[in-house]
Formats: sequence, structure tokens, C-alpha cells
Amino acid sequence: MSDDSAYHDGHRRLQDHFDSRRVADRLEQHTYRTALTDGDRAFVEGADMFFLATADPGGNPDCSYKGGDPGFVRVLSATELAWPDYDGNGQFRSLGNVAVHAPVALLFIDWARPRRLRIHGRAQLSFDDPLLAEMPGGQLLVRVT
Repeated sequence: MSDDSAYHDGHRRLQDHFDSRRVADRLEQHTYRTALTDGDRAFVEGADMFFLATADPGGNPDCSYKGGDPGFVRVLSATELAWPDYDGNGQFRSLGNVAVHAPVALLFIDWARPRRLRIHGRAQLSFDDPLLAEMPGGQLLVRVT
């Protein structure tokens, strides 16, 4: 996928088959961006959960629920966010994937409004990031750019 378009050839073939290319283009024009807005920041930092999609180097996908008190995800800049990983079930399926394959997708949903925000980026794990000290209970920090 290039930075010029949100869609690759597979997307386009299906959009053409179902005559939805015009709708997809309008959505891309109005919703696709490479930086978070102030509204995005408020939405992300107000969330108490999101879904994290990852894949291993072979392309085998995983999707995990990540939750915490509102504000557990911090928007550090228009192009970077971070959250602590809390003790979970110990499988480390998603974060294990991140350790060897950085591309990720995050899906934030406000079920009541409804609103959703997809964020695609590259994740990095840290056990000694200074920001982790500000996040009680966090065992490691995940940064996404």
C-alpha cells in the first residue's frame, strides 16, 4: 500500500465489482490522513479499550482486546501514541508478533455514538521507556508511529 492511497489492487477490484469505488474514494478523501487531529486525540485518550491487530512474519494474523481506564492510551504527537501492557493471560500473542514484525492496526470504537477510528503504524516495545513510570501496573510500553 502506498502513501498515496488507502487502497491496493485487491480493494479496488472488489470496489469495482460492487460499484463502490466512488463511495470509497469519498471516504478516503474525508477520513484518510497521516496524522491524528485534536478530535482523534480526544477520542483515543477517552477510550477504555481498543482492538490490536498484528501478524507474525509469515502473515498469520492475531487480534487482541486491549483495555484500561480512559486515558491509558496516550497520544504523544500527531504521529505517535503509546500504551502500557498490563498483566493479561501470559500468551503475548499480539505483542510477541510485534517483537518480530512491527506493522500493526488499532481499532477504536465508541459503541454509543457510533464512531470508530482505525490507526495503522509500526509498533515498538520497551521495558525501560521513561513514560512507563507514569503508567502504574504497566509491564512494558508499546509505542506506535
